[in-house]
Amino acid sequence: MKRILVTGGAGFLGSHLCERLLGLRHEVMCLDNFFTGTKENLLPLRKNPYFEVIRHDVTLPVHLETDQIYNLACPASPVHYQRDPVETIKTCVHGSINMLGLARRTKARILQTSTSEVYGDPEVHPQTEEYWGNVNPMGIRSCYDEGKRCAESLFYSYHREYATDIRVARLFNTYGPRMHPNDGRVVSNFIVQALRAEDITIYGEGQQTRSFCYVDDLIGGLIAFMEQEQTTGPINLGNPTETTMLQLAETVIRLTGSSSKLVFQPLPMDDPKQRCPDVSKAVALLGWEPRVSLDDGLKETIAYFRQRLG
Repeated sequence: MKRILVTGGAGFLGSHLCERLLGLRHEVMCLDNFFTGTKENLLPLRKNPYFEVIRHDVTLPVHLETDQIYNLACPASPVHYQRDPVETIKTCVHGSINMLGLARRTKARILQTSTSEVYGDPEVHPQTEEYWGNVNPMGIRSCYDEGKRCAESLFYSYHREYATDIRVARLFNTYGPRMHPNDGRVVSNFIVQALRAEDITIYGEGQQTRSFCYVDDLIGGLIAFMEQEQTTGPINLGNPTETTMLQLAETVIRLTGSSSKLVFQPLPMDDPKQRCPDVSKAVALLGWEPRVSLDDGLKETIAYFRQRLG
């Protein structure tokens, strides 16, 4: 049994990670300031005697004893991270410094959940870990994009200077139950609009692509990466199957049986045209690849939102 700290543990991904780690018989500390995470996400875990919730902001130091740290703390959707861009940057930078300091003191292994956003609007397709990216450092998304890029730099600087035991995972679009209905992410947007029989909003002509990884697959990849000894990363984790926004909207309408119509709006600033991971490193080094199909994952996610929306 390990004592594991999960920052951002009350969020969409964090709560699933806490649940999986508890299922593996570890002791789990969930640290969250509940800026975007919710106590509702933690309800299935609250009676487990090996689970502990700590209300705390990672931008402030914390003194705990731990064997491993999964650093997930940061708003991850444009609606949330653009609400307070300065705080988003502080979470990425100050939060990383504080968690790396904790890892250094306790000699814990620490995993940073970075993001495909470090690739910006990519000029290389699909994106490999060696690609340095095409990011606008002054754009409205830069608080998140550049914050995560700086966090990666901090992780590798601590690794080189202090021999901190790090892992850096670059996560691509992930979806599933416990997504926030108003987080502005495309999967939750489309499902909520479809269930309410509202027009489904598509930006541009809907030909921009994303790759969608079901949450259960992604969590398995994170744990496999944390436990392996071959590499610090960075490693892409995501589904290498591309889907256009138009295809996603049509699939959601079909699976929900909705009467929603499609409406088209101008593309937001710095919205990437393509986003798809090369996951060959994850396959080779972790023995990991996504297994849940888009249809099957969407069915589970739609069922969750049907219940949540009543």
